[in-house]
Amino acid sequence: MAVRPLSRMLRWLLGSSARSCSSGAPVTQPRPRESAQAASEELSRRRQFLRGQAAPFSAILTDSFGRQHSYLRISLTEKCNLRCQYCMPEEGVQLTPKANLLTTEEILTLARLFVKEGVDKIRLTGGEPLIRPDVVDIVAQLQQLEGLRTIGVTTNGINLARMLPQLQKVGLSAINISLDTLVPAKFEFIVRRKGFHRVMEGIHKAIELGYNPVKVNCVVMRGLNEDELLDFAALTEGLPLDVRFIEYMPFDGNKWNFKKMVSYKEMLDTVRQQWPELEKLPEEESSTAKAFKIPGFQGQISFITSMSEHFCGTCNRLRITADGNLKVCLFGNSEVSLRDHLRAGASEQELLRIIGAAVGRKKRQHAELFLMFRDSPPANPSISSWDALHVEGLRSRMSFSSQMATLWKGYRVPQTPPLAQQQLGSGSFQRYYTSHADSDANSKCLSPGSWASAAPSGPQLTSEQLTHVDSEGRAAMVDVGRKPDTERVAVASAVVLLGPVAFKLVQQNQLKKGDALVVAQLAGVQAAKLTSQLIPLCHHVALSHVQVQLELDSTRHAVEIRASCRARGPTGVEMEALTSAAVAALTLYDMCKAVSRDIVLEEIKLISKTGGQRGDFHRA
Repeated sequence: MAVRPLSRMLRWLLGSSARSCSSGAPVTQPRPRESAQAASEELSRRRQFLRGQAAPFSAILTDSFGRQHSYLRISLTEKCNLRCQYCMPEEGVQLTPKANLLTTEEILTLARLFVKEGVDKIRLTGGEPLIRPDVVDIVAQLQQLEGLRTIGVTTNGINLARMLPQLQKVGLSAINISLDTLVPAKFEFIVRRKGFHRVMEGIHKAIELGYNPVKVNCVVMRGLNEDELLDFAALTEGLPLDVRFIEYMPFDGNKWNFKKMVSYKEMLDTVRQQWPELEKLPEEESSTAKAFKIPGFQGQISFITSMSEHFCGTCNRLRITADGNLKVCLFGNSEVSLRDHLRAGASEQELLRIIGAAVGRKKRQHAELFLMFRDSPPANPSISSWDALHVEGLRSRMSFSSQMATLWKGYRVPQTPPLAQQQLGSGSFQRYYTSHADSDANSKCLSPGSWASAAPSGPQLTSEQLTHVDSEGRAAMVDVGRKPDTERVAVASAVVLLGPVAFKLVQQNQLKKGDALVVAQLAGVQAAKLTSQLIPLCHHVALSHVQVQLELDSTRHAVEIRASCRARGPTGVEMEALTSAAVAALTLYDMCKAVSRDIVLEEIKLISKTGGQRGDFHRA
């Protein structure tokens, strides 16, 4: 950038043969035979002198707690080409009219003003900043600002591979790429769009162009991707990545709740169990990340502890929204419109007064949020009574090592998702999908022969009295408080008759909505976890395992669904299994209804249940 780092300046000054320098610092050159200690003392003395001559930081950007704000985040757009579940609703957000958004000239005017006051790092955000048509021109003009050391961008990576060479050429110096899963099917589920392979190409391109580290942001959500922590950490072995695990945070529209949050300490414990030698790295001043390195690995991992261990005390960040509002805190509601003052003809001094007043009102911390967090149940890596979302996550049936070899070898990306496909003698292929994490242990479940009917076994205890009504016939919830905890397992099934046209599209994965089998399988897993919220008198069950399998039946043009649930507790899990199978079937209907409405859902039934006082049940 326009200003050289202090270390570089020192090397230049010390390398000079002159007896004085423009800074006025006294210079003495050590003779050839002088000791290294004398040279070291000279370097230390000069560093102290130069620091003493540095101009004081701007009072405008210093708040009442002494925090100096040298880092500015500028949102270039509200638009995004993804719909991440933790970020915004599926239908998107109501966009600000274009006339109310900052123009390029207004962005540069504000950036110039902040840099003059001491900001030395600007990060461009969104929405998705790389969908703004003039983003390359904005970076090029920011690069000309004297005093600005770093220009970064936070991107979802969809357009990165195509645009990064131009951005690097005009001065982009830092990249953060959002990626929450290494499983293509799960990526599509989380972001509600395709694009996994394009994000991977963007990461490869950043490495290829020499960015080091390439920061990968992963928002960790319980029941969705916390099972991939070790997979992400393993990427740093041979690649210059800084994988940053981010605690799930609340934003408007993301239906946030504490149960989805995996705390920093829980994540750290998980990684340490695999790599006990994990080393803590020194924390940089004003850094939001707690950084660690696995000895011998090229990259590192970090944890952004916004919720469990906030970093408000060292916050040096300010934000300008796409419509020109200054936010002094990400979690705060207070904003001041710099756009309106700009367009009203405010002078530079008037703008500085407005900015200074806003910074001066910044609170010590986002207190309301942490009062909620303090009173919430703590995160717990084990299954607890309030944690029904801790189930075995979706994984590719390929082994992780072979999947990663495919993903990263030669900077190539896989052309098909890791979905098991088997060529049949007829020349067509049959697709199977399972949520089970162990492909070897589950190989029998993928065989058509494994769907044979089971014979009844065990005592068939029934009751002639309905258990969910009281003596007066009113709905009532069964009291299970005195029942003993036992291992409970239930299996349910459903069949979806698609018809030949829809069946062929599902079989070949050609539906415009995406992979119907994957989406239905994930819907079944989610439904099992939410059964007590859907069925009024069902007890909340802490599931220890959910598995949903889908198999194509070409003779009937049908999809056969089998859902299995397991828990240890005082009540059974057959409702969870039935809900899982039913919702998976409904999801298949939704995915295929644009092709054909002549779709039939049938045979939703309980196959088996074990555990409990009424004995086991196995359907003939």
